[in-house]
Amino acid sequence: MTVLTGSLPAAHPKAAGLTSDAPLIAAYEGRTPAHRPVWFMRQAGRSLPEYLAAREGTAMLDACLTPELASEITLQPVRRYGVDAAIFFSDIVVPMKVAGVGVEIAPGVGPVFDRPIRTMADVDALPDLGVAADRGAFDSGLDKIRQAVELTVAELGNTPLIGFAGAPFTLAAYMVEGKPSRDHLAARELMFTAPDVWDALTTWTATAAGLFLRAQVMAGASAVQLFDSWAGSLSVEDYVAHCAPGSALALNYVADLPVPRVHFAANGGHLLPAMADAGATVLGVDYRTPLDEANAMLGGRFPLQGNINPALLPAPADMLEAHVTDVLRRGAEAPGHVVNLGHGVPPHTNPDSLQRIVDLVHVNG
Repeated sequence: MTVLTGSLPAAHPKAAGLTSDAPLIAAYEGRTPAHRPVWFMRQAGRSLPEYLAAREGTAMLDACLTPELASEITLQPVRRYGVDAAIFFSDIVVPMKVAGVGVEIAPGVGPVFDRPIRTMADVDALPDLGVAADRGAFDSGLDKIRQAVELTVAELGNTPLIGFAGAPFTLAAYMVEGKPSRDHLAARELMFTAPDVWDALTTWTATAAGLFLRAQVMAGASAVQLFDSWAGSLSVEDYVAHCAPGSALALNYVADLPVPRVHFAANGGHLLPAMADAGATVLGVDYRTPLDEANAMLGGRFPLQGNINPALLPAPADMLEAHVTDVLRRGAEAPGHVVNLGHGVPPHTNPDSLQRIVDLVHVNG
């Protein structure tokens, strides 16, 4: 694995001191924040009426690749809720779209590829990602991402922006299936029947995700999150053999930069120690694993992020408050804790529920 050496630009919000002591960064780095920070996965969109208005008539990937619109959507939940971080508005397949892979987001379906990737010839035919130093076509295509990040951090001030990418396993699983799947059986079969093809494909997706993360950081993101939708379907043994190397490669693209690296896998409580070994500095925990148990599994070595159950967002106020209070109590056992959902914001969520959580965390956290 190539070891990168670099530093943040002098004008970067973290290097310039704007975000270095923000509550989110302090908690991510295991320091004592001014208050318990909170943000929500998938907060930039879906449930916000202002998001629906901004997106009207614009396809998902077009929105992600329109710098002014992507920036506006990223900023909306910070303005509305007063959360402690913005998460860059994107989609996991944006790096592939930028690279030239034929993919679209079909409304009500999800990512749909022109053709599935299942042989070594298919992998060899994928676009050349190049390297940043050579200003390859992929790197040049990331200029729209850099512009969106720059526009966003200029408005955020001392609120950190979190860079975002889908994890290599999930990206590869979608590419093998060619579309969303309930069990990603074709991808898991390829892991065992053609491990050389699987390894080559996850190396490609890891490189795309890693360069995508690095572009966001160098443009102004103060932390990153690698999001794995489907790794939780794997056993620990299979994760270590067939998934962790890709995550490690992706995270390595920003490991030389002084920014926290969050790794989250849905339904991945059993994978937390292995995920930590893949290069994360912060572990996201879904709602199925209590935070105090996650902290014990990790030997108290890592700040944690999570893990309010999204199903409780429409619950009566006293029930939701009791649950959030329990999450705060359990999270306090970790070296640092950033409050979040144990997955993303459901599309039908009432924004008032999220505002209630933010206010509760900031007062009692």
